[in-house]
Amino acid sequence: MIGWIHQQINKITAVSGLLLLAALAAYIGGFDGVRQGTLVAATAIAGVPIAIKAYQALRMKAFSIELLVTIAVVGALLIGEYVESAAVTFLFLFGAYLEARTLEKTRSSLKDLVDMAPQEAVVIRDGNQVNVPVEDVQEGETIVIRSGGKVPVDGRVLTGQASLNEAAITGESVPAAKTQKDQVFSGTIVDHGYIEVIAERVGDDTTFAKIIELVEEAQETKSKTEKFLNRFANVYTPAVVLLSILVYALTKDLHLAITFLVVACPGALVIGAPVSTVAGIGNGAKHGVLLKGGEVMDQLSKVDTIVFDKTGTLTKGKPEVTDIQVFNGHDSTELLRLAAKAETISEHHLGQTVVREAASRKLKLAEGDVQGEVLKGNGLLAIVDDRQLAIGNRKLMEKQGILIPDEINNHALTKEKEGNTAVFAAVDGEIAGIISIADQIREDAVEALTVMRRNGVKQMVMLTGDNRHTAEVVADRLGLDAFHAELLPEQKVEYVQHLKRTGHVVAMAGDGINDAPAIAVADIGLAMGEGGTDISMETADVVLMADKLNQFSHAYSLAKATVRNMKQNTLFAVGIVFVLLIGVLMGDIHLASGMFIHEASVLIVILNAMRLIRFNRSKGKKRMEALPAEV
Repeated sequence: MIGWIHQQINKITAVSGLLLLAALAAYIGGFDGVRQGTLVAATAIAGVPIAIKAYQALRMKAFSIELLVTIAVVGALLIGEYVESAAVTFLFLFGAYLEARTLEKTRSSLKDLVDMAPQEAVVIRDGNQVNVPVEDVQEGETIVIRSGGKVPVDGRVLTGQASLNEAAITGESVPAAKTQKDQVFSGTIVDHGYIEVIAERVGDDTTFAKIIELVEEAQETKSKTEKFLNRFANVYTPAVVLLSILVYALTKDLHLAITFLVVACPGALVIGAPVSTVAGIGNGAKHGVLLKGGEVMDQLSKVDTIVFDKTGTLTKGKPEVTDIQVFNGHDSTELLRLAAKAETISEHHLGQTVVREAASRKLKLAEGDVQGEVLKGNGLLAIVDDRQLAIGNRKLMEKQGILIPDEINNHALTKEKEGNTAVFAAVDGEIAGIISIADQIREDAVEALTVMRRNGVKQMVMLTGDNRHTAEVVADRLGLDAFHAELLPEQKVEYVQHLKRTGHVVAMAGDGINDAPAIAVADIGLAMGEGGTDISMETADVVLMADKLNQFSHAYSLAKATVRNMKQNTLFAVGIVFVLLIGVLMGDIHLASGMFIHEASVLIVILNAMRLIRFNRSKGKKRMEALPAEV
């Protein structure tokens, strides 16, 4: 029965409103008895769902707003104020209806995401193309997607080429070109073209499904402000009841005490913070930024120091081999082949760059397992074709007791001063060559860092395992406050901890893989990774789906705006209650008018929060030009 009443709440509100209109007609017609009976009926019909909610809250040992309204309505009926009892119950239900409708809009970003989820897939089975529900697709199956179709799985393009709208994943509206072996994500749309995709992740394992899950969880996670206000409401509500009793004891005016009870309802105060959080997180999702809850939003707004990894964060993370210099009679092509085969065991950006260079030169990496060990922050040791390889930085060579002659070291220094990373390659204990690799600073880096400084970031630091010369080039071009080079992952963690101990609120931005430990210990961990890696989506507090620093500056500006919005709502709600209480004590505010103003104040804080849905830090601002630079 109770469940049915809650389901019919909108109809109950409508009936209550119609009865109020009928009572008005009876009053105009002079049928006073009918008027009173209609008003009592309207009060009873609208009051039942309110009383039920009050009872349910009491069973949970909570004092709700519905309890205050129920007490006030019962009191109004006892003193014969039928107009006010009917008006209060109707306004309360109607206000709740408007709040629910308005709150739906604050969750529109999540609803849009859910609506974009594909429902069917065209799968090749037994040589035929078959339409199947998306949940029936199996890993390893081939999916066909034509123009206008939605990609139903995460996978790689097997054949064909197409232009994909990836806004659902990255927040970027500009279509991305996809060809053979390129990664595609569930929920993206083929603007034009034809592709066949091998399913690598299906169902709840897809990036799109995880985004929806994370946003849902984030919108349910309360901020510190929300938690405080909830605790405050649990104390405030019974205090209002006691104050109302005190008002009656002092004035002997039951109507005044009841009115005091209604206008003191903390509705706008309780709803102001969570609706801001929901709207802010929804805005982030719309722009390809996953913020994991209200506490993350609150903490991000307080960040005064940002620590960046270099490769893949400040730079594009897509370095290229610029030079291969060989020594001691070695052949450059053979050295590249050996190094590339060794680097197949590594996931590091630089190692994968060497592998890609070998592939671009169509070098065949002889089949066979590579025995080796990756030494994080230094390089790797491997045995390839019965030859012992050591590939990495100077520290690795020193640890292995491999001598670096002055001629070779000078060549490496020259390349590093030009902005390259010098990778030493030793074969059988002797330096065989240096592979020079250069990355590029992100085009949006200068603009993004400038915006964050303007919004309150006081210090920006770069930590990298790369050499000092390359790090200095990047730091100078981006105007960073400091940089520390040739660091191991554990040294990055120690530096972040040092900043926290000295009173800084620290955000650490990295690629979510090599920097996972430092990201985890920072006050705010931020991972950049196109499409979102499992590690970044689990470890970081903030994930940038489009892999762009401008999204970071948007997240920081959004957090500031969201917290500011919460404070505005809280101050407004407290101010309204204060003004209403003074009005009641002065006799200017009555029961029905007090409830009307109360519900209006709730709607105002919701509408104020809804402004966050349209928040865009770059709107109306002239974009700054950032010169791409090879580093």
